[in-house]
Amino acid sequence: MYKYTIARQLASKRVITNRGDEIGKLSDMIVAEVGGEIEYLIVEVDKTSKLFAKATNVDKIIEIPYSAVTAVSDVFIVDERELMEEITKK
Repeated sequence: MYKYTIARQLASKRVITNRGDEIGKLSDMIVAEVGGEIEYLIVEVDKTSKLFAKATNVDKIIEIPYSAVTAVSDVFIVDERELMEEITKK
């Protein structure tokens, strides 16, 4: 069974790692044109986040593959290991 959410309810939700570290706030999403699945979260990175300390090439805005998302409730929870792999590829 699918749970539907109005997109504007997701705007500005916090994005954190599975270890509780703040990444930033959701800015937008990239959705597949065919099928409508979420492919990426577009996140405005908080400059005080530990993510900046761990990775030197982090931009102000990053794309996080939706496959890295482990849970969505009041916040998006992202697998830190998968996120770091994605960031270090760039």
